[in-house]
Parts: sequence; structure tokens; C-alpha cells
Amino acid sequence: MSAETFWSALALVLVIEGILPFVSPGGWRRGFGQLMQLRDGQLRFFGLCSILLGLVLLWILA
Repeated sequence: MSAETFWSALALVLVIEGILPFVSPGGWRRGFGQLMQLRDGQLRFFGLCSILLGLVLLWILA
């Protein structure tokens, strides 16, 4: 993976992460508030699922 690919991927993550707060700040705030109420184990589970999904997508696309 080249440095250009890495920075492009990082830029795309920032764009995707910024869409919801830009389009619906109230909805984003409510969703973030609900995330704050989850226990550590629940957050870790969602984080693990996100990591695994990303790895599977990278494996499929590579």
C-alpha cells in the first residue's frame, strides 16, 4: 500500500464520518448520547464488528 492510498483512505473516512453531523446534527447528537450510555463491553463488541467488517471488505477488494 502506498502512502497516497493510505492518505486517500483516511480522507475518505473523514468525509464519511462528517456526513451525518453535517446533514443531521440533532440526530447525530442523539445517537452519540445513546453510545455514551452503552457499557464498555458493548462498545468493544461494536468496535470488533467494525474492525472485522473492514478487514473482510479489504480482503474482498484486494
